[in-house]
Order: sequence, then structure tokens, then C-alpha cells
Amino acid sequence: MNGFKIIVCVITLLSFSQQFAQNTKLSSYTFGEGYNFTNANGSTVKLQGYMQPWMDVETYRNSDEPNSVRYRMRRLRLRLSGQSANERFSYRLQVDLAGQDEAQIDGDITDARNYLLDAYVAYKVARRVELIFGQRATYTDNRELFMNSNTLQLPERSRLTSAFASIREFGLFAKGTFRTGRGTYLKPYLTITNGDGANVFANDRGGLKYGTRIDFLPFGLFTNYGQFRQADVVRELTPKLVVGATFNYNDGITSRRGRNSGRIVYLNDVNGNGALDDGEERLPDYAKFGVDFMFKYKGFSVLGEYHKSFVTNIAEDINLRSDIYGPDVSVLTDRFRGRVNPTSSDFRDYTPQEYVRRQMMLGEAYNIQAGYIFKNGFSVDARYTHINAETNSFLNNATFYNRPNFYTFGISKYLTRGYGAKIQASYTYVEAGEFGVFNNNSEPIPGDESLIRVILTLSF
Repeated sequence: MNGFKIIVCVITLLSFSQQFAQNTKLSSYTFGEGYNFTNANGSTVKLQGYMQPWMDVETYRNSDEPNSVRYRMRRLRLRLSGQSANERFSYRLQVDLAGQDEAQIDGDITDARNYLLDAYVAYKVARRVELIFGQRATYTDNRELFMNSNTLQLPERSRLTSAFASIREFGLFAKGTFRTGRGTYLKPYLTITNGDGANVFANDRGGLKYGTRIDFLPFGLFTNYGQFRQADVVRELTPKLVVGATFNYNDGITSRRGRNSGRIVYLNDVNGNGALDDGEERLPDYAKFGVDFMFKYKGFSVLGEYHKSFVTNIAEDINLRSDIYGPDVSVLTDRFRGRVNPTSSDFRDYTPQEYVRRQMMLGEAYNIQAGYIFKNGFSVDARYTHINAETNSFLNNATFYNRPNFYTFGISKYLTRGYGAKIQASYTYVEAGEFGVFNNNSEPIPGDESLIRVILTLSF
């Protein structure tokens, strides 16, 4: 089945290219930025892609545990985007042929490998206002999330992103870019999405998700889309700064943070028979807000983020739950692979309201990172991430979280003047929480952890 999906993705991309190939010529190519084609009618198409083979080594301090070593293709992406001759209509199709593991990811479960990343059409209703419909990275996550993966300062994004970001969503997006005088710009964003993440093929549960972001750029726009790229490869000649704030509200959530649909459903057993179909849903609401900034100047860059989440409207009459999360990894995996999960009135010695909170990503975090690219292409970078979990929150889970502090140091070598080719390595010291942590097999670890990561990026 997975091989079939890969073939479908490739054929789709090739068919787009073949349809466009008639009366089409290559207008430009820049290594790392993709191929630009122009049709006889004036419409344009860009084909981009990159691959990122990856290695990571996890070690445990004060433990006889063997090192955990993993090799994989972290990303293998193809992107096809285009624009009409009058520049009003545009579109994007992006796939990742590496997919995602059919397993738990930070405590979540994926239905299948997510080959489809972006699929949307956009229309400019005015010169500086654009509407987008489809699936894409949402604007209302933290700033680091909607930066291109092949432009990251370090091999991987921060733990703040993995803890709180919903990543991609399906819905309606609106964005604007307005000059506000003396070289300043204001960029507002609005989103109305399904609130259940990407590729929701099952029945959609709960309500919609509403979000907004506003960015202010006091020194003008960044060079070459630098607002959406981390490292200052272009070496901005004048200081560039963007400061933003974001908020989103998910009306009825059925997962930990809004990446999936139907993972955790709460009900009131109105008929007293314990049947899922007869129960009335009692879904909590989930909200997040954050502030962030990014600064770049002559190869130096700084990114700072703060994010907080909270749950509202936890019903007092919840007495049933239906979820795929078992008491340990083996049960969780078995349920994911097709077993029917019966409705349960067992809330594991917690009140229903406490149980609801313990299954969600509740708390706050901040992330600060900085780096400098030398003219010879070497870059040195550092990052500190702190997570402060609520008392009842999945952020206290000993296998995936309960790690409040992350200290990362990295070095990169850019093999070209842009993002076309680079090799990156990082070392992260992970501080265990007060009540200890588990390894990937849910076995206790007596000390802290260390992570070594190496990634190679090749773009075309």
C-alpha cells in the first residue's frame, strides 16, 4: 500500500509537469531554489525538492543502557507550485516520499504515512490580500514551524514545536501585507480550519479551529523570503526584525494538540448502557497563544518564541471515554493496528476532568536560539528550550516528555552560497524532570540524556 501511494504521488507530479510541458520553456534555475518554467500564455511553474538523510545517537547518563542509534531518510520532498499569467491564481502541491513512521510520534499516532503535505489553491482578492483554500502549514503555530525544513539553523526544530504545534491543517487561510509608513510593514493572518491536523480521512469530530497572527516588521521586508528561513545565508545588509503574536481556539478537540481526529472522545452515558453510539459527546476546547520574534543582520540571526496552551469547557457530566491510548506502549500499538477499543468508564484513578487534562499538551514553553554564518560558509549555532508543564498534562509523560530543559550546540557547513547543500551536526543535553524519564521501551532511566544528530541536505 505504501509503495502504491509513492507511485501515485510521483505520477501526480509528473502529470502536472507533462500537462504544462507543451509550449513551455525553462526560464531560470538556481541551485537550491528550483527550476522555473514559463508557459506561452505567461503562467509560471516552479519545481523544487530536497532530500535529508539523517543519523541520531541517543545516550543515557548514569545508565548501562546501550546507545540508541538510528539512520533514516528524514525528508524526501518534492514541491510543485505555479501561478496564473495575471498572478491572481496560484497553487502548491508538496509531497514527502519519506512519509512518517507508522508509530507513535511524541505520544501521537498517525493513521498512515503522510505523503501529502501541501495541497492548496490561492487567489489574490486584492494586491496585498490573498485567500488560500486547502491543506498547508498553519500560520498560527510558533514561528519556527512555518519555516522551510531545508533552511533550519540546526538539524531539527526545537522541542517547543513538537510539544505544541499542530503543523498542517485543512481549511481557509487569509493573509495580507501592508505598508504602514516609514518603511514598516504589517502582516495579518486569519485561519478557519478543521482543527484536526493533516489528511483527515475519517469522520471529522468536534468543531472548527479559529486562529489569527499579526506580524510587524519595523525595518522592512526580509531579503529572498528570509522571514520564512532561519539562517541568514543572504547576510542582510541592514537589520531586519519581525515581531509577532498569535492565538488560536479549537472548538471541540479529540486529540492531544489538534494533530489528529477521533483519538480521544469523551461522552456522557445518557442511557446507562456504556455504548459509544448512544453516548453524547462532551469534547473539551483547546486554545494556544504565543509571541515570537526573529532578527537578522550580516550573517547573525536570533529567534525567540513563547507559547502557552490551555483547555476550557471540560464538562462536569463526563462518565465515559473512548480512546486509543492504552496504559503502555504495547497496548497503544495493538489498538492502533486495528483492535476495536471499547468505551470505558475507567479513568485510571483520576476524576474525568483530571483525566482530560492529563491527555492534553498543557503548559508553556519558550525557545531562544542564535547563530552566525561566517563568509566561508561555516555556521555556529546554539539553542535553549524550556518547557513548564501543568500538573495534569501529557507534557509530564515520562517516555515522551517530562524533560524541562534542552541545551543544543550545533555547527554547519554550507557547501554553496544558498541552501542548496549543507551538512549539519548538533549535540543536545536533555535534562530529566523531577520524577524521572523512560527510554523508548518505557523503561526508567536513572539520569539525563544526550542527543547527537547529523543531517545532510541536498536541494535542487
